[in-house]
Amino acid sequence: MNTAGVRAVARVRACPDGRGGTCLPVLESDGPLALRRTRGRGTEAQVLLVGAMSGPLGGDRLAVRADVRPGARLRVGSAAATLALPGQQAGEARYDVRLTVADGGELHWLPEQLVSVRGSELLVTTRADLDRGARLVLREEQVLGRAGEEPGRLTSRLTVRIAGRTVLDQQLACGPGAPGGWDGPAVLGGLRAVGQLVVVRPGFEDKPVTARALGEGAAVLPLPGPAALVTAVAPDALRLRRLLDGASALFGPASD
Repeated sequence: MNTAGVRAVARVRACPDGRGGTCLPVLESDGPLALRRTRGRGTEAQVLLVGAMSGPLGGDRLAVRADVRPGARLRVGSAAATLALPGQQAGEARYDVRLTVADGGELHWLPEQLVSVRGSELLVTTRADLDRGARLVLREEQVLGRAGEEPGRLTSRLTVRIAGRTVLDQQLACGPGAPGGWDGPAVLGGLRAVGQLVVVRPGFEDKPVTARALGEGAAVLPLPGPAALVTAVAPDALRLRRLLDGASALFGPASD
């Protein structure tokens, strides 16, 4: 199998600037992954991930690394949705995200939706490693196909570790060739948008999150340690975002 494609790794590191704010001593773009600093709020630095080319395409190997040091606050978003597309090269595309947050650091990882286009094949892995005392808000949204379109093959794995302990490790495979049942009532139930929101706060140690349904299509679950997971499914990207935004509001300000 020919798996030649684009190889690219983008990196960002956030550190305290010594004046109560956050600086970015590392902000490295690569290939189709362009990182741009934008105006932050308060002590927070903000970065946008801008897709400089179409993709990921078949055979591509793309990666993003974000590292938040003690006392730094970083918010990372993306300028537009990411489209997983079929390419001229045969083989699965891979998109790998690695996040590290030190004690006293805070990261908001809030990219736009990932859309699995018909004929594409993508494996996306996201791993967050946090020290005890770190804070994290992580949102993932996957949309299966564009309007009126069947999806490609999409496999997504999300892992969160706190102080060396795995508190979440889940994988979902959808589309042609995925294990049977992915579109059934136990998983997506015929819906085409799925998302997760992970919130990690030291305060959850003393006030754990209570498991409950959040209306139709969403639920919140406590995770081991100071963390909570919201999972949501919806007919489309707009309604999925509304569900996750509503869930995020329930947790209150990040300083809680």
